[in-house]
Amino acid sequence: MSRVRWSQSRSTFKVKRIGSVQRLKISADGVGVVSHAGLGMLRELAEDCGLVTGLSQALADTYRGRWLHAPGRVLTDLAVAVADGADAITGIEVLGDREGVFGPVASMPTAWRVLDRVDADHLASVRAARAVAREQAWAAGAAPDVGQELRIDVDATITIAHSEKENAAATWKRTFGFHPLLAFLDRPEIAGGEALAGLLRSGNAGSNTAADHVAVLEMALAALPTQARPRPGDPDSPQVLVRSDSAGATHTFAAACRTAGVGFSFGFPVDFRIQGIVDLIPQTCWYPAIEDGDGWREGAWVAEATGVVDLASWPSGARLILRKERPHPGAQLTFADADGMRITAFLTDTRPGVIPGQIAGLELRHRQHARVEDRIRQAKATGLRNLPCRAFNENAAWLEVVLIATDLIAWTKLLAFADDPALARCEIATFRYRILHVAARITRGSRQVRLRIDATWAWATHVATGWSRIRTAFA
Repeated sequence: MSRVRWSQSRSTFKVKRIGSVQRLKISADGVGVVSHAGLGMLRELAEDCGLVTGLSQALADTYRGRWLHAPGRVLTDLAVAVADGADAITGIEVLGDREGVFGPVASMPTAWRVLDRVDADHLASVRAARAVAREQAWAAGAAPDVGQELRIDVDATITIAHSEKENAAATWKRTFGFHPLLAFLDRPEIAGGEALAGLLRSGNAGSNTAADHVAVLEMALAALPTQARPRPGDPDSPQVLVRSDSAGATHTFAAACRTAGVGFSFGFPVDFRIQGIVDLIPQTCWYPAIEDGDGWREGAWVAEATGVVDLASWPSGARLILRKERPHPGAQLTFADADGMRITAFLTDTRPGVIPGQIAGLELRHRQHARVEDRIRQAKATGLRNLPCRAFNENAAWLEVVLIATDLIAWTKLLAFADDPALARCEIATFRYRILHVAARITRGSRQVRLRIDATWAWATHVATGWSRIRTAFA
C-alpha cells in the first residue's frame, strides 16, 4: 500500500510506501498443474448420456472416410468451451491447451469444418440426438416430476452482429443482428432451465410470427423424453403448459397448443378495450395477488374478465385474467395505466380449480414466466451473445452448441449438486469460478492418472463429490 504526496516546492509527486502485498517469486517451471479442471466433468457427462455418440451418428454421412476427431466429440467440446465462457470457435483451445487432462482435442479449423457440416438437413438430426441424451440424463436422475405440470417458456431475444453476416438485418430495437426464438423448460430448483429448442431467425423477423412459435413448440415437445410428452385425448397424459408474453398471443399459436395437447398462458395486449373492462369489474371482484410461499403481493390485485369480453375466436375454455398494481416509486406511467394502476392481462385455458389459489394462483404461475429472461441472460453469458460465423447455417449450428452447453450445465447441477442450493442455484459466472475453473495437479502412479484438486479450494470437496455422483448415476 502506498501514499501519494504532493511536493509544492518541486511540483512533483512523491510516493511513500506504507505497506505492500507479499512479493512472490515467479517462475515458469511448474509441472503437472492445470486450471479449468472442472470442464472434465462436463465432458464425461456428455459422453455418459450418449450425446457424443448420438451427434457423431447424426453427422456420420457427411464424411467420406474415417474421421480423426469424432464430430460428436468436436461439437460437445465446443459446448464445453462455451460453458466455460468461450464466445467464438477459438475457445476450444482452452481444452486443447490441457491435453494431459482432456486428451486429444480438435483444432479450431476442424471445429469450424464440423459446424459447417450441420446444414438444414442435419440440424434436425442434431436436435434428435439432443433429445435422446436428455432422456438418458433424466433416467440418470435429472428428471423433473412428470406427475406435475411441466412448463415451457417461449421468448425471443436479439443477438447483435457487428459485421455483415448472412441473414443479419435491422431489428425492431434499431440494432443489427439476429432475432432467435427460444424455448426453455422451467426448472426452478436450479438457476437456469433446460434449453429445449432454439430457432435462429434474421434480425427483422417478427416478434409475434405465429409460424415460428408453432415451429419452436413442435421442436420443444420433440425434445422432451417420451414419457413427458403430451398425448392429446389421453386423460392420463403428462400435463404441459406453454407460457409466453403477448408476442405468442395469436389464434394460430393457441390452436397449435390445443392440437398438441398442451395448455397455454399468454400475455394479452392491454388496449383501450381492456382499460374499459377494468372499470366494469366491481371492486368486490378483485382479489389480492400472491407471491411464492403463500404471501400476499402488496399493492396488487387480480380479477377474471372472461365474462365481460368476447373470447369466441379463441379455443374453447379460454379465460382472461387481469392484474392491477401500483407502479413502483419513480416508474413512468403509460397510456395503458388506469387511475394510477399498472394494468396487465393474460390468456389461459386452464380450468377453474386446477391451480391452487384460483385466479391468484393462475396469475402467479403466469408471472413466473418472467424467469425466462434470466434463462436468456445466462444463455447470452454462455455463447449466445455472439454468433461467430459468417454463414447462416454455421450460426444455426452454433446456436445448438449454446443449447447443448446450457443443458450440460443444468444436468450437472441436477445430478451433482441437487442437495446444495448454493451451487445448484448459482448463476453461470459463479458456477464457473467455483466448479469449472478449479485448479488441480496431475499425478501418475499404479498405471493410473490422478487429478488432485487443490485441497485449499473452498469447493474442492464439492467438485470431487459431484464428479463421483455423475459417474455413479450412469454406472
